[in-house]
Amino acid sequence: MCHQFRRDPAPVFFVNPQKGPTNQPKKSPTREIVIAMRKQNHSVYEISEALKESSISLSPTAVREVLQEEGFAPLPRRLDEERPDSPSALSEVVADVRAFSTESRRFTTRCGGLFLFIPLLVRLDLERIAKASALPGSRMIPRDHALRACLALKLWSVERKSHIMSLVNDQGLALFSGLNVTPKKSYLSEYSARVDPRKIDRLLAAWHDQVAGDGFFPGNSFDLDFHSVPYHGEDSLIERHYVSARSRRQPSVLVFLARDADSQAFCYSNADIRKGEERDEILRFVTFWKQKHGELPWHLVFDSQLTTYENLKELDDMGVTFITLRRRTPKLLAEIDGLPASAWRKIELDVPARKFRFPRVFEQKAVVAGREFRQLFVLDLGHDKPTILLTNETRTAAKILTRYAQRMLIENAISDAVRFFHMDALSSAVGLKVNFDMALLVVAAGLYRLLAQKMRGYADAQARTVFRDLLDTPADVEIKDERVLIRFHSRAHLPILVASGILEQEIVVPWWNNMTLKMSAVQP
Repeated sequence: MCHQFRRDPAPVFFVNPQKGPTNQPKKSPTREIVIAMRKQNHSVYEISEALKESSISLSPTAVREVLQEEGFAPLPRRLDEERPDSPSALSEVVADVRAFSTESRRFTTRCGGLFLFIPLLVRLDLERIAKASALPGSRMIPRDHALRACLALKLWSVERKSHIMSLVNDQGLALFSGLNVTPKKSYLSEYSARVDPRKIDRLLAAWHDQVAGDGFFPGNSFDLDFHSVPYHGEDSLIERHYVSARSRRQPSVLVFLARDADSQAFCYSNADIRKGEERDEILRFVTFWKQKHGELPWHLVFDSQLTTYENLKELDDMGVTFITLRRRTPKLLAEIDGLPASAWRKIELDVPARKFRFPRVFEQKAVVAGREFRQLFVLDLGHDKPTILLTNETRTAAKILTRYAQRMLIENAISDAVRFFHMDALSSAVGLKVNFDMALLVVAAGLYRLLAQKMRGYADAQARTVFRDLLDTPADVEIKDERVLIRFHSRAHLPILVASGILEQEIVVPWWNNMTLKMSAVQP
């Protein structure tokens, strides 16, 4: 610019800007029509629609700007009966347990598979769980009905609370909760904000109490891991954590999860974690398990980022055995590279389907935080770099490696929770709501595991597979003579349900005024 200015024989110091158009191609031709219709008290939306019928495209915002330029004030808000007839949202009945009806009727529901969970909910006494948790409730929606309504979203794989609006007219979903109609998204979103961390701890504890009779959590070994639930909005309260799916740090809510290795079900969750508290979460889980089961967890498996070496020492003092990864520092990698070939010994893992069954191992003692542990260098385990394990176990290296190789199952379980239970569909920027959602995830995932154990061939299936094959089916519902008869529509996997024996049961459901539930299959 300086170069051109110096060489211009007649430089212009102040350039006059080019004026814009003085005519508005869309607004100007319609100005008189808009003014005439406003004098007849038509709203901006009515004017916009009338112009569209005349093949003139002018948005309500543009109509409002024209009227403001002409000095027209906004119309006062009109009553519903004063508005012209036009398609609008329907005003549905408010959820109220006192309006729940057992009168004879028939209807078809999209959510027929939900009724397969009712025998489990009756046996596990969800009302007792809600009462022991001191969950909030009201005369219109008692605490156990509210818990069933929130749990139904997880069981039916509803991604976000707002998506329940497409199901509010489904009478089957309302019947499942024992209400006249399913609560709307505003109630479901507000309800989770009333559940504080103490109530969530009581909810998890009550869940453990109710499934204790089934031996659902043997407690022999646990897989522990963190998961970052990403947040894509702007909120100063959301801290930044590492999100493995994106390989970067971004605003997210950190969730701690514990999974029972034998039952393959989540047994503990906590999303109320702030920066600096995550390293001690393993100790809080140990305390929770001791309070509920009267003994310490016997065995823990986790990676190197979960806790600190000082906490490993504390676990060892408690007598809790563990297997964990150790960070690959340059010093340790140099030590591994310097080992002769004769120092390594080949072992066989008792995992027949595993591709890398014959890794090489070098074992030594390592002093960490002033405490001596067993340290295993492992090669040929399927990774480019060597694996370094740290443990206080006394079992053989083959058994230790076999158990650690099974740790990947918690990553599969988290992947299933993300895809089916929509763990990453962040319910709010408020960690309190996310924490309640994670507690519901523990209960819902447990119910799926209990149901899958009754289905031949599905004991180890993931929740989304169980839902796709067995639960995602409509049903015909008939309420008559104090009985609720559910008839499932014919599907390819319906014989699995018939063979399980669930359809032969007759269950008295307390939240249906003690009506009897009977399920059957529609004959083709």
